[in-house]
Parts: sequence; C-alpha cells; structure tokens
Amino acid sequence: MSRKFIPVEEVAREWMKDPAFRAEYDALEEEFELAKALIRARGEASMTQAEVAEAMGTTQAVIARLESGRAMPSTRTLQRFAKATNSRLRISFEPADSGDAVQR
Repeated sequence: MSRKFIPVEEVAREWMKDPAFRAEYDALEEEFELAKALIRARGEASMTQAEVAEAMGTTQAVIARLESGRAMPSTRTLQRFAKATNSRLRISFEPADSGDAVQR
C-alpha cells in the first residue's frame, strides 16, 4: 500500500484560510519569536542543548522545553541563558498593532 505524503507547507496554507486557526496561530507569535531567539543564540554560540544546560546548571530537557516554546521562562532564566551562550538579553516594548489595542 502506497501512502501519500502532503508537504506541511501545503497543509499550513489551507489551515491559514480558517479565521479561527489564523487567530490562534497569530496569538502564539510572541512565543514563537522567543523560541526562535533562544535557538538562534545557542546556534550563534555553537553550543548544543546539553552544553547550554551544563553552563546553566540544569538539564538538556529544560533547554529543549524552553526552545520548544512550551514554557514561558522568567527573566532570570533568560538572563542565565544569555550568560551561558555569551550573549546579551534585551527586552523591548513596541507599539501594538491597531487590532491588538487594549480598551481602557
């Protein structure tokens, strides 16, 4: 029996047409960005997850969870990650899109 595989990009394009899916996906943007930033910092330091974990005094599983976006780390944890990867933590606030404005 032959199995047909559909490229993930094709499936994602279809899912993005659903407004409910798109709204949930967009709501996770900040978490995805944090995960990408952690992975980028580790990559630029040419370190494995295990090496970062050792430098932070934690386990590789903790680093994997941080990089997966499933955990929202504290500022202290982010500072430790930055130190372990010989990088600098920068946090900024940017104006929200008009659709994201909070009503007062």
